Amino acid sequence: MSIWKRKSLAQLLSEAADSEKGLKRTLTAWSLIALGIGAIIGAGLFVRTATAAAQSAGPSVTIAFIVAAIGCALAGLCYAELSSSIPISGSAYTYTYATMGEFLAWIIGWDLILEYAVGAATVGIAWSEYLNNLLVNVLHVNPIPFSLSHSPFQSNLETGEHGIINLPALFIVAIISLLLIKGIQESAFVNGIIVIVKVAIVILIIIIGWNFINPANHEPYIPQSSVFTDEHGIDHSYGGIMGILGAAGTVFFAFIGFDAVSTAAQETKNPKKAMPIGILGSLAICTLLYILFAHVLTGVATVEDFRTGGKEASVAFAINKYMIGYEWLGQLVTVAILAGFSSVILVMLLGQSRVFYAMGKDGLLPKAFSDVHPKYKTPYKANLVILVIVGLFAAFVPGDIVGDMTSIGTLFAFVLVCISVIILRKKEPDMIREFKTPFVPLVPLLGVGVCCAMMYGLGWTNWLRLFAWMALGIIIYFAYGKKNSKLNNPE
Repeated sequence: MSIWKRKSLAQLLSEAADSEKGLKRTLTAWSLIALGIGAIIGAGLFVRTATAAAQSAGPSVTIAFIVAAIGCALAGLCYAELSSSIPISGSAYTYTYATMGEFLAWIIGWDLILEYAVGAATVGIAWSEYLNNLLVNVLHVNPIPFSLSHSPFQSNLETGEHGIINLPALFIVAIISLLLIKGIQESAFVNGIIVIVKVAIVILIIIIGWNFINPANHEPYIPQSSVFTDEHGIDHSYGGIMGILGAAGTVFFAFIGFDAVSTAAQETKNPKKAMPIGILGSLAICTLLYILFAHVLTGVATVEDFRTGGKEASVAFAINKYMIGYEWLGQLVTVAILAGFSSVILVMLLGQSRVFYAMGKDGLLPKAFSDVHPKYKTPYKANLVILVIVGLFAAFVPGDIVGDMTSIGTLFAFVLVCISVIILRKKEPDMIREFKTPFVPLVPLLGVGVCCAMMYGLGWTNWLRLFAWMALGIIIYFAYGKKNSKLNNPE
């Protein structure tokens, strides 16, 4: 039994033919772009932008978005090649199994929990903040008490009240998990409507907010290097190059979701053309909107606003405080964001269930993870486990901590996807590639470099969390996965 044993491409493609034969190739490039934008625009833009400005970069958070977008584009090119060549569920986990062997496939599968499960928890926490904003500013009723809408690690700076459990975040995760178990999924039509609403709101904020920009808030555009200590006592590099890199790692969370496009390869009419257009097209549109949005937000409100009053509901806070006469826009933003967050949570929990399903079929996780409900035809046991994992994170861990954990986990996944392209080019030169990443190995190596730079910018605390998470994963692999692997233990 070798921990480096690889799945052959023939085996992968035969599994794809067996397990995916019910899927029809109906998606076009525009469908994929809509899917990408639907998954991308969410908590990252409306929450992490202000966090990055407050803790790391100030107004230069716009530059951080460009750095993050470059890393995503380089990784996106690699995703386009692999998703069009190996059209099977499991995403980066499956690609790694085919190129670097079982052990690293397990590592990336375990790591994807940081992207999808912890990412869903982060969006759930943001959903909770905006729910309170909706109750106070739109419905004009009392908010959910601080103690019942925040983690035990958070306290109210004004009243000194401590959080106990984030019930709204736990509620939305549970509801969506139960919907997924029953098999209710967004159609392309509904996803398209949500995309139109979210993009329209972002464009409205950019157009109207442009008139309320205070040039003084952009001076200096790149703050001098210093150290900012957050409410948890953690130091962040603020200003200068390190501040921009740290902000890039933080706002990178705003781009998470574009790789969800890669899982739709087997449902795309012409993956050779549509996959790169879908992945890179959604990235390009979102990047442009992100840069303009960040420029307006940091121009309307001050960095100090984001550090004190704004917090997670920073967009609505900035509109209500500075954009006098447009309070209705703040109310509209809150309603639209809640709907948008719900769709992002749905996409992430769907992605997580597909990864667990693939790992369960391979024997690296208990077979129960690949069990399908007899009536609803969904991996319901995997969804129940995900509900518990994500629910615990959402209820008891602060949003900024799980957000940065998601970013470093996803960046690590991107690094392995870029390396997979190089290895497959060497080991399987004759493989049919529907789309080819240009300038290999230069583009994948640049992708590795930019992603590693953003990981470095996230600081030692997030590296510590990543190593601790990976150490736990390695223990589980050798205690269970290696002994039960179908590849290493053929019947």
